[in-house]
This record gives sequence, C-alpha cells and structure tokens, in this order.
Amino acid sequence: MTALEDITRDEASLTRFLHGLPGVDAVGLEQRAAGLATRSIKKASKRTAIDLAISMVDLTTLEGADTAGKVRTLCAKARRPDPDYPEVPSVGAVCVYPDLAGLAVGELEGTGVGVASVATAFPAGRAARAVKLADVATAVEAGASEVDMVIDRGAFLSGNYGLVFEEIREVKRACGTAHLKVILETGELATYDNARRASWLALLAGADFVKTSTGKVSPAATLPVTHVLLQAVADWHALTGQLRGVKPAGGIRDTKTAIRYLVAVREVAGEQWLDPALFRFGASSLLNDLLMQRRTQFDGHYSGPDYVTVD
Repeated sequence: MTALEDITRDEASLTRFLHGLPGVDAVGLEQRAAGLATRSIKKASKRTAIDLAISMVDLTTLEGADTAGKVRTLCAKARRPDPDYPEVPSVGAVCVYPDLAGLAVGELEGTGVGVASVATAFPAGRAARAVKLADVATAVEAGASEVDMVIDRGAFLSGNYGLVFEEIREVKRACGTAHLKVILETGELATYDNARRASWLALLAGADFVKTSTGKVSPAATLPVTHVLLQAVADWHALTGQLRGVKPAGGIRDTKTAIRYLVAVREVAGEQWLDPALFRFGASSLLNDLLMQRRTQFDGHYSGPDYVTVD
C-alpha cells in the first residue's frame, strides 16, 4: 500500500491526515499576500503579463438567461479576443452550462480553445449523486474537455470527508479524458485551514485543478485564499511529482488585479505554473479590461470600452 493509499483507506485515516496538516498562519498569510500585491511590473513585463493573463481566461457565462446566440458570440470572442490585433492570444476556455457545451464545442472546433462545463448541480451542489453524475455525463458526451464540479460543502463542514472524497473520485471517473476542476467554494468554508484541507482532499481524490469559487457566493476569489491553493499544489508536486492547477474565480475584473494573481503564482507555486495548463481565471468581464489595457500599452493611449466588444 502506498502512502497516499494509506491516507485514503478509510474515513479515520483521511480525517487524521487532513487535521494533521499544518495550521495556516492567517496574519502571516494576509501580510504576504498584501506585500506581493504591491510589486510593480515594468512596461515590457506588463505587456507579457497581459497576454499571458488573456490566455488563462476561462471566458464564462453561467446565467439562467443564456442563449445559443450569446454562447456563439462568446466563442467568437474567445477565438479572436481583439479582431484588430490578430496576435492577441485566444483564451484558455469557454465555460458554460452542460446543455450548451455541445454548441460551444462546435463553435470552437480546431481552435485550441477548450470547452469547460460546470456540473454536479452547480452552484449549490444540492442533488443526489446520480443526478450529479448525469450532469457530468451530459457535459462529457457533448464534448467538454474540462468539467468544473462543486463539492458538497455541507458534508465537508460536517467532517464527512469520506463522502466528499468518494464523490470527487466518482466524478473524476465519469470525466473520462476531460480534466476535472474541483470548486471548493472557499467563501462558505470560512477559514484558511478549511481551504487547505479541502484542497488536499480534492487533490487526493484526483482533481486536476482546485478552484476557489463558483462566483455565486461572496466572498469569491481572494489573494490570500488563492495563496493557500497555490501552496497546496506546490506541496502536492513536491510530494508526488504530479502537477495540478489552480483556478481563482469570481470578482477578478481588472488587469491590475489579474497581474497581482500572476505575481502570487510565481512567488508561491513557481514559474512552472505560469501556464494556462496550470492556472486559469474564471471570469466574465476581466477579458474586456485586459484588452483595453493591452491597447493602452501598445498604442500609447487608453482606447476605452467602445473599442472592444463588451459582454
């Protein structure tokens, strides 16, 4: 039996491991996050950072009023974010509900842009497991290359770690070749210690990414909690040699904030994570500001929203 199998062999072992993780120094964490956020980026580096951030965006629409037309428009923007500047990179993925995933797959075929689909009764996750797995199957059968699931926060907060672990494992199996992003909804987990435990629980169960939030709960992504997730995947890599990603989502709306997250990625996890394969932004409006700021950097003046498509 390997060390990881030993950790996950039963509920008691899993609980012992998760509660044996070092506690998070909240004051130190927040001070470090605030300190890194003051780092200045020079002009050439800022241009590079903006293009990198664009390539890391999961361009998202998750509303009850979503239509086929809106998804087609979003996919067109994902392929060519700024038609006047064809060198602007495509985004990482388009993120939609499962019933619209097939449409997005058709629109993005051959472009290299992924299709992510939320599943498992997003955003609350309050459904029977069979319903959650059917949700995943709908997305995967439609061709989604990435699945964003939500954990059962009620079970986690009740200390029922085995239930959460098994559910993630079943969803991972249902994903087949699609990458699995596990949404922790850190705003509901309340503490940094819980965010660390949930991150490790997801990684142990097979998550390809750990994701902060659905974007439907406040607070959503924050720099300190993203530091916790980044440290978890860095520690996981040190322990196993396996690379896993991080996705902050919700509330990241401007270029200045996005660059602060990129600084955190470099300083906490390492330069290897400065790659869309290992870091994504879950966002709907961030791309607009990145494009406007990019034009400012290259044209020497602020273009304003009239010069980019605004969602």
